[in-house]
Amino acid sequence: MSVIEEERVRGGVFKDINAEDEDQQPTVIESLCMNCYENGSTRLLLTKIPFFKEIIISSFSCPHCNWTNTEIQSAGRIQEQGVLYTLQVKSKGDMNREIVKSDSASARIPQLDFEIPAFSQKGSLSTIEGLLDRAVAGLEQDQPIRKATDPAVAEKIEEFIERLKKLKDVEEEFTLIIDDPSGNSFIENPFVPQKDTALTVTHYKRTPEHNAALGIETEEEDEEKPSNDLDTMRNEVLVFNTNCPECNAPANTNMKLVQIPHFKEVIIMATNCDSCGHRTNEVKSGGATEELGTKITLHLTDPSDMSRDLLKSETCGVLIPELEFELGMAALGGKFTTLEGILKDIKDLIVSKNPFMCGDSSTADRAQKLELFGRKIDEIIAGEMDVHIILDDPAGNSYLQNVYAPDPDPEMKIEKYTRTFEQNEDLGLNDMKTEGYAEK
Repeated sequence: MSVIEEERVRGGVFKDINAEDEDQQPTVIESLCMNCYENGSTRLLLTKIPFFKEIIISSFSCPHCNWTNTEIQSAGRIQEQGVLYTLQVKSKGDMNREIVKSDSASARIPQLDFEIPAFSQKGSLSTIEGLLDRAVAGLEQDQPIRKATDPAVAEKIEEFIERLKKLKDVEEEFTLIIDDPSGNSFIENPFVPQKDTALTVTHYKRTPEHNAALGIETEEEDEEKPSNDLDTMRNEVLVFNTNCPECNAPANTNMKLVQIPHFKEVIIMATNCDSCGHRTNEVKSGGATEELGTKITLHLTDPSDMSRDLLKSETCGVLIPELEFELGMAALGGKFTTLEGILKDIKDLIVSKNPFMCGDSSTADRAQKLELFGRKIDEIIAGEMDVHIILDDPAGNSYLQNVYAPDPDPEMKIEKYTRTFEQNEDLGLNDMKTEGYAEK
């Protein structure tokens, strides 16, 4: 059982600070002195500051080396809000105000551009005069070394120490600001219950940086995490289990949300099978069906056109008028590749993977025509044929890179058109009810 719990059990509850209360005796425990490593004594007093809260005052003293140390700790929890005290010190009487400065509190005097940063000192129960004396003692501690090593700096610090000491005489008004994100600091109001016109108390909501410094995490931060799911998809590759479409062995599918410049977001999915080596990839539109269809026509004038990025959605058809060729919208599925890549896929689909090119289904005349088609595709890839590539997507979710962006591409034409009833039927839009669907 801790010392605090023992105090509570035997009735030693928190009491107001009162110098005339003889029953207010501290608890004394034997402690190790961290200066000489002999045994000293620590006195703990559980007390309550009027109109504030409970605190624990601890005081250590060592009879062997005479080292002493005092500090306070809040006996309560971190408050829901931070607190900012602003005091206009106008008279010497103000120097006697009690002040509780927790270890998470910072103290500032704007007139001197002076600040005691948070967590640079242990918590203390003192007066404003005691706070200034403690600051002066901290600055004077290394002055002998500074005078020997850097006299110029030591002289400037000495001047600043004198300015701090003069504050105790209150020849001029100054402002003391105590800022504590934990809400556990306090400056006494000697006029309680009346209002103190010289003291302003402001409570504020902690920032995430304050919470991190205090080692806490708020419920609000936890509630904000689900809203970052879309950011997670953008920054990470998601992996889920599936089966290989060829051998049905367990495989992994990788999925990534990608932003295409000057277009929109798409979802790229790729499946690799470790058992049979089968690979497949597919592109899905990350957005809705557009109101208008899109027709993109590119005139190929240079071999460098083959490196243009191309997004072919699963609803997009590919046409090459010079070859009298048209590829249906479901033939290759969705792909994110280059213009060269889509032409190679077309060649593989028509020539290499065509079941009518082999076995009993093959005829000499058909095979010759398909081989000629394959050679023409190779000529297009090499830049030896003057042709047009047309992407016709009724859903409006396909894209071909504009290498002149943001300026218009002189060789590319983009047309928007209204879909026909048949195209809407193919996309399943005619029977889709998006308004009033909950009504009977």
